Amino acid sequence: MLKGNGKRIARDGLVFVLIIGGAVLLSMLLSGINDDNNPFAMAIFILAVVLVARLTTGYAWGIVASLAGTFCVNYIFTYPFWAFDVTYPGYPLTMAVMLIVSIVVSALTTQIKQQEKLHFEAEREKMHANLLRAIAHDIRTPLAAMLGASSALQQQELSREDQQALVGRIHSDAQWLVRVTENLLSITRLSAGDVTLKKQDEVLEEIIGSAILKYRRSENALSIEVDPMDRILLVPMDGILIEQVLLNLFDNVGEHATGATRIWLHIRAERDEVMLSVEDDGPGMPASQRQTVLNGSLPDTGAHTDDRRSMGIGLSVCATIVRAHGGRMEADISRHGGMAFRLYLPWQEEDTDGSHQA
Repeated sequence: MLKGNGKRIARDGLVFVLIIGGAVLLSMLLSGINDDNNPFAMAIFILAVVLVARLTTGYAWGIVASLAGTFCVNYIFTYPFWAFDVTYPGYPLTMAVMLIVSIVVSALTTQIKQQEKLHFEAEREKMHANLLRAIAHDIRTPLAAMLGASSALQQQELSREDQQALVGRIHSDAQWLVRVTENLLSITRLSAGDVTLKKQDEVLEEIIGSAILKYRRSENALSIEVDPMDRILLVPMDGILIEQVLLNLFDNVGEHATGATRIWLHIRAERDEVMLSVEDDGPGMPASQRQTVLNGSLPDTGAHTDDRRSMGIGLSVCATIVRAHGGRMEADISRHGGMAFRLYLPWQEEDTDGSHQA
């Protein structure tokens, strides 16, 4: 908290120095051109006060700027030059005008920032509501299935094959609940905004290979075709989180892309970002849903189903993790006919001498 306040004060102080310093230099330049006759100094410093009040936080810096501007106009740019004269006829009016301007602009700026904050809070509450809805949708059915299977094991005499099937179902449902819990912990941790990712250069091929290996352990895993890479890509990231993103996207295809037969992972490396696109040949998604699915919203089909694996929370987790890495995520149509979820991660390409280029 104190560290954040210190950074804000330092930033506001720098803005104040640059703007007031710029106003002084510009007024001096105009004074030199007009042989010390500078009718523009007043207007320049009023503009400087407006900019300081607009670009800093609260009222203090705007008021300080009005006092500094009044002093500069009186001391430097009003006859007798380089002398402070409080008897100058326009001095009280100049101070009053600059002070009023700084207070009005600071008040308007503070009001705008408060409105932006309220809008941000409203959007965050909406996202949290969507996540809670997605979590309830994800957890309700597997819990009921686990309770039903365990009750059957306790109360009925079943063959060994039926027992094995019920135990397998309980195990599968428990694994899914673990995955949901991991997603929930990730998104709440990153949404707090006070977590700094511990990024380090990771070999992208290794992260992709690990995610594919884990995905293939699940039931009904689809085959994945990965673009061949002709070089080693070292991308700064939290490897565990990006692996979780890929795993969520693979699972999303298997659970929601009805009729999909394969998953494609396309990779494109530019000088300043790496693009990973998880695509399928399923039925795709309407444009209206593509615009909202990454913020945690569930597709509204107009019917209440018992599909336990909603896509809302998993894709919202992916988008949050990618944003925390300074990247972005998009939902679009795949070249294979289904959906394409593309994530862009910032990186720096190495030149042949090993140096990094932005």
